[in-house]
Amino acid sequence: MKSCRNNILKLVAITFLLGTNALFSVSQDGYEQDSLFMRKIFDEALSRGEAYEDLKSLCKDVGARLSGSAEADMAVKWGKLRLEKYGFDTVYLQEIQVPHWERGTKESGWYETADGTIYKIDVLALGGSVDTDGLISAELVSFSTLEELRKAEKSKVEGKLVFVNEPMNEKLINTFSAYGGCFPVRSSSAVDAGKLGAVGVIIRSLSLLEHDHPHTGTLRYTDEVEKIPAAAISTKAANQLQQLVDNGEHLTFHLEMNCKSYPDKKSHNVIAEMKGSVYPKNIIAFGGHLDSWDVGEGAHDDGAGIVHTMEALRILKVLDYKPRNTLRVVFFMNEENGNMGGKTYAKKVKEKGENHIAAIESDRGGFSPRGFTCDGSEAHLKLLQAFKLLFEPYELHRFEKGYGGVDIYPLKDEYEDIALFGFLPDSQRYFDYHHNANDVFEEVNKRELELGAASISSLVYLLDKYLLD
Repeated sequence: MKSCRNNILKLVAITFLLGTNALFSVSQDGYEQDSLFMRKIFDEALSRGEAYEDLKSLCKDVGARLSGSAEADMAVKWGKLRLEKYGFDTVYLQEIQVPHWERGTKESGWYETADGTIYKIDVLALGGSVDTDGLISAELVSFSTLEELRKAEKSKVEGKLVFVNEPMNEKLINTFSAYGGCFPVRSSSAVDAGKLGAVGVIIRSLSLLEHDHPHTGTLRYTDEVEKIPAAAISTKAANQLQQLVDNGEHLTFHLEMNCKSYPDKKSHNVIAEMKGSVYPKNIIAFGGHLDSWDVGEGAHDDGAGIVHTMEALRILKVLDYKPRNTLRVVFFMNEENGNMGGKTYAKKVKEKGENHIAAIESDRGGFSPRGFTCDGSEAHLKLLQAFKLLFEPYELHRFEKGYGGVDIYPLKDEYEDIALFGFLPDSQRYFDYHHNANDVFEEVNKRELELGAASISSLVYLLDKYLLD
């Protein structure tokens, strides 16, 4: 890795001493070769691409794929068969253990006004929640933020059902920043309400759009606090409920959920490779997560990432590209509620003595590509930014420091000098679909999906060519 780092630094030093175009003006033939090859990548994706049909098959033939479910088992089989169909050098499974939680029968929720009028409301259990052990009924107490709940007196909360109505920050242009600010509402509300003696908690769904689809996602319990049931209601329902509270209504909330956790279950990551011709022991890994939540079809999260990266490798194979390093697609299992696919992968490849030099993750939906983030050294970031000129014709313009992804992050614990890259599409619509029933195949645009696959394939090509000299 020391020689790799020196080569990167040398390349970047030449680039920035001579100007932003210098990486390629040093060798005009090299620049033209890269430009022409990337054009072939995009032409293949847009004219003869397989990504959209592959996504349709994953969503419609397999469906939602929560870890531990029969659908997740079938997704593993689907992934292996699909990768084998494309004739990569090797295709194999990597065994892992994953959590197994089931939603059970459909959740039921109602709120009741002081005059005895009852209204039905859609609720969705948060992933990992305990059940209600029958119907629970309690006075509703509302908090506008999680911080407000944390500061509340126990007497205000004990024996009641807590409603946390904290919205995502609509002023933030980057919607993932807005999501990050509200993530603790979903992950921590059950513990914070439980500390104060609440019998249950409901939260406002994490979305910037006002719609009727409650969202799910993992919550976290602690051994020190009694576990209480936790669910989400849609943003539209949250606004309606809050209006009643603001008008002084005293509400009773009725909730029933039958979710249950089971012992961990065997599952698999699915892996395919094109062997390197010069440095076969060096690995550039790229992938997404095969699992999804159990509502919708997991189209944007993360079916798009699965087909992005499978298509990226397929295109390189069709174009008869001979990689210098081994290129590896990984379909990670269990990103949503444990990340055992990512954690197990990192440990097992290190134990095998493999040398991972870079990894790329696609887990932000199938929207129009905007660029890539880099979680690595300053040299890695400058190398990524040196590719900007090649990506300009395809309207990719953001090449910046940032997070690589949940699945590939554990590789940092095993490979100190690894470069992690995150695919960065337009973020404005992602949380319209994230973790809710609206995340279906029909909500993915074919051309946007294909452009994303071509962008990732191009980055794989450039990293394979320039990360080592």
